[in-house]
Amino acid sequence: MWTDTHLHLDTHEYDHDRVEVVSRALNKHVNRFVLPAVHANHFNALVALAHRTPGAVYCLGIHPLLVHQSEDYHLEVLRDALQQHRGDPLLAGVGEIGLDGFVPGLDWNRQVAFFHAQLKMARDFDLPVVMHVRKAQDPILKGLRMFKPKSGIAHAFNGSFQQAEHFLNLHMKLGFGGACTFTRALQLRRLAAELPLEALVLETDGPDIPPEWINKQRNEPAHLPQIAEVIATLRNIPLQTLAQQVALNSESALPALRAAKNSFQ
Repeated sequence: MWTDTHLHLDTHEYDHDRVEVVSRALNKHVNRFVLPAVHANHFNALVALAHRTPGAVYCLGIHPLLVHQSEDYHLEVLRDALQQHRGDPLLAGVGEIGLDGFVPGLDWNRQVAFFHAQLKMARDFDLPVVMHVRKAQDPILKGLRMFKPKSGIAHAFNGSFQQAEHFLNLHMKLGFGGACTFTRALQLRRLAAELPLEALVLETDGPDIPPEWINKQRNEPAHLPQIAEVIATLRNIPLQTLAQQVALNSESALPALRAAKNSFQ
């Protein structure tokens, strides 16, 4: 049983496409999915999508790349949504939130304000976090130390071993996916090979971050087992050992995954 800890299913795509994507994943034994929100305008559609997708849970949050398209009141929209759905067993956390120091022209101070406000909500609602961490590891760690969310995932991790240790000490798991399948990604492959196995979760970030064999094409969860094979080879461990541990790691980071349903609706 594989868990895809980061999957963007477009809430506006045709339903038959959703069914085909999920069916291909289920055929590869990928049967649980995390659907993260990116903007407050999508919350209702995302919740509905999760409830009609087998094995899905969802997170509600405002992505740092969309902070510039968000108004201050959207933080209250998020708080209201978390309150409304707090009894929903499919609500897995606050996400995708975080910071991006890579894309030029973004308002850093506004990003930080939104990130900290959402970390506070995660603490207030006792929810995990799913975080975008791009060229912003240390500021992310500073926020985690300030607000101390219960658990979560640093998505598409690409920091140092020392930064990884700090994330782990703050009850975070580290997400690895298609990027580490590229042979030129030497540091990322070292991280995937040498970090404690208890630190890792696997993800596709579909439709983004495709693995090497579909470079620049649309990514989807059906590729997760092959990504896992690469990581198991890098670690020189059996694939089943990796599968069992990352399933436990995913449930530790996002406990709602334990209750994810597994049949079409």
